[in-house]
Amino acid sequence: MSYLPYTLDPDDPETPPLGLIVLQTDETLETDFRHYFADHACPIYVTRIRSGPEVTHCSLAQMETDLSAAAELLPKGLSYPVVGYGCTSASSVIGSTRIEKLVQSTCNAAVVTNPLRALIALCKERNISRLAFLSPYIEDVSQTLRSELSKCGIKTPVFGSFGESNEANVVRISTASIVDAALALVEEGGIDAVFLSCTNLRTIEAIEMINQATGKPVFSSNQALAWHMKKLAAASS
Repeated sequence: MSYLPYTLDPDDPETPPLGLIVLQTDETLETDFRHYFADHACPIYVTRIRSGPEVTHCSLAQMETDLSAAAELLPKGLSYPVVGYGCTSASSVIGSTRIEKLVQSTCNAAVVTNPLRALIALCKERNISRLAFLSPYIEDVSQTLRSELSKCGIKTPVFGSFGESNEANVVRISTASIVDAALALVEEGGIDAVFLSCTNLRTIEAIEMINQATGKPVFSSNQALAWHMKKLAAASS
């Protein structure tokens, strides 16, 4: 065998990589990000974190134990201007500051965001303070998230849920069901925008349909997370 010479290409400073931590049970986030980042040149590297098939306060809290190990599986030798953690409800249980600290302990990430932190930033930028909140999950899981939003001045006076804790069912909730539920919530009035919670909920088609029917801004966990990651990445360049 002959050892042959080679050279190394430098990394392109104009396209720094982004990192994304996706739940083991999530079937939606990566597909949605291909849509939301279709016009974005920066590569996105993905790792998975263990998550339970049933969404409960306990299963969400358990991810705190595994976050550092999941972040460590992102490619080494890279500096990430932004890493996103893809779980809305767990972000309210663990806390955004704690999540950032855990990810940064094993990954060279300048900033770490999540759907909760992203939604708060999005609402503040657009001067939105009252949301119609649609969740797939049981009430106690959603209540923690709503409480965290309230602490940041974002009220959820209109709230509805599908009452589903099984992730395999959440991802298969139909677009028609999401649209019908959101329209019913908007009819109650007194809100500035609609929020479709959960990274596993398939919302891309529903967002446009709800917006057209109501004239209200409509946000989803994945849409907000993608928006915030792009914004943070642009600010770092």
